[in-house]
Amino acid sequence: MNIIVCVKQVPDTTEVRIDPETNTLVRQGVPSIVNPFDLNALEAALQLRGKHGGKVSVISMGPPQAAEALKECLAMGADDVYLVSDRAFGGADTLATSYTLAAAVRKLGDYDLIICGKQAIDGDTAQVGPEMAEHLDIPQVTYVAGIEADGNTVRLKREHEEGYEIIETTLPAVLSVVKSINEPRLATIKGTIKASSAEIPVLTASDLGVDKDKTGLSGSPTQVKNIFTPEQRTQGEMIAGADAAECVEILMQRLIGSKLL
Repeated sequence: MNIIVCVKQVPDTTEVRIDPETNTLVRQGVPSIVNPFDLNALEAALQLRGKHGGKVSVISMGPPQAAEALKECLAMGADDVYLVSDRAFGGADTLATSYTLAAAVRKLGDYDLIICGKQAIDGDTAQVGPEMAEHLDIPQVTYVAGIEADGNTVRLKREHEEGYEIIETTLPAVLSVVKSINEPRLATIKGTIKASSAEIPVLTASDLGVDKDKTGLSGSPTQVKNIFTPEQRTQGEMIAGADAAECVEILMQRLIGSKLL
């Protein structure tokens, strides 16, 4: 089973900065991490490879610094990684991003599954995975909490507000997974050493043969009118007491003193 995993390098959520000119996140020079949901996607792919054989390839679209995220994926056990990077891709919304990633998938060719995290923590749109499926004209299932593969079919446990549903679909398909699907493995020391010196292949706009009018800002119909960093709220206070009754009494006195009661 050949699986492609899409990962994104996202800013550390405590270090988010916004470019007031373009209303986009500033990524250069900002501490970054691999999107946590994408680590679950990679773990799901590695587990499927362990059961059914094949290989796991990882792609990430981003600036050159995103190569570090791909090295982390190599250290965890991915077979191949590819950085999709070009100035033409800068400022892309979800439509332009999914168009570009779909082109990268076509470039890689032979695949059975594409697995993504359910959403990225910097945008929280949960749109790129499903949009990729539309570009590629293949089935999609979102919020996947369990995967069982059998030949050309996958049986999926899909999470929703009232519980779970079981869905079957044929391959190839795009899946977006939730955090509860697994616990991502830690990178091994051997894997980390090997990944640290790895050369990360870069796929540019020319390599993918994309229409540049459909990439980056020029290919993004979604325009952000305004974006801002919310003001830091004051920290809460822990109320300590000998027992619950004393804690309630202290809380009541605080609320009365603040004229909230």
